[in-house]
Amino acid sequence: MSVPFIAVIPARLASTRLPNKPLADIGGKPMVVRVAERARESGAAQVLVATDSGLVVDAARDHGIEVMLTRPDHPTGTDRLAEVATRLNLDDDAIVVNVQGDEPLIDPQLVRDVAAHLAAYPECAIATAAHPIHDPADVFNPNVVKAVLDVKSVALYFSRAPIPWTRDVWQAHWPDVSALSNLPAVPDNVLRHIGLYAYRAKFLRVFPTLSIAPIESAEALEQLRALWHSERIAVRVTHDTPAPGVDTPADLERVQALFAKAS
Repeated sequence: MSVPFIAVIPARLASTRLPNKPLADIGGKPMVVRVAERARESGAAQVLVATDSGLVVDAARDHGIEVMLTRPDHPTGTDRLAEVATRLNLDDDAIVVNVQGDEPLIDPQLVRDVAAHLAAYPECAIATAAHPIHDPADVFNPNVVKAVLDVKSVALYFSRAPIPWTRDVWQAHWPDVSALSNLPAVPDNVLRHIGLYAYRAKFLRVFPTLSIAPIESAEALEQLRALWHSERIAVRVTHDTPAPGVDTPADLERVQALFAKAS
């Protein structure tokens, strides 16, 4: 049985590495529109772009995408989703999936799976996803966020550090990571977090009232605020590595080339 959910795409123009990123042209359409089209394929009951920019509003409407102009002062995308949940007067148990606006290759099935995963964990306020890491270099890369789960696949912690620390595999190489290519295979329990979230609307309305957590500031990971405040995060483990998002001009060129080849 399918789980009803809505998909919201937060989109803001400010980007230090790629200015005006939501409006970047990909195969003749703005990137935010490409993301919304993928989100529609997930079976979401509603797909909505939430933005602080009139230019994004115009671009979405020009392509028949529902859009909401939100306040310009939201510190995070989650705060922007909280405004959407409030203005739509969503029921507390309504599921809202945050689809990042720089993911034009997002797998619609994964969007649907994360929503269904949250529905299957009534004790959790959030669901997200992770996949096994195979490259040892990714384990030690601080830009690759790792997730540690309990026996029920509920998150214990997220970190930019190499966790769980597999003592017998890595201890002999630490702190010298210059020879990572010589490391043994990465253990199966080392997971990379995928930045896709499903929230209960009740939690979204509470989120802006939560104080920033010390571990959130230390790791620069927003999801740690929820853990710090005793909320639980269910994690769906997939063995498929998701397509990368668009963070840099080089990323954009790669995605543009893929769409050009497909057409």
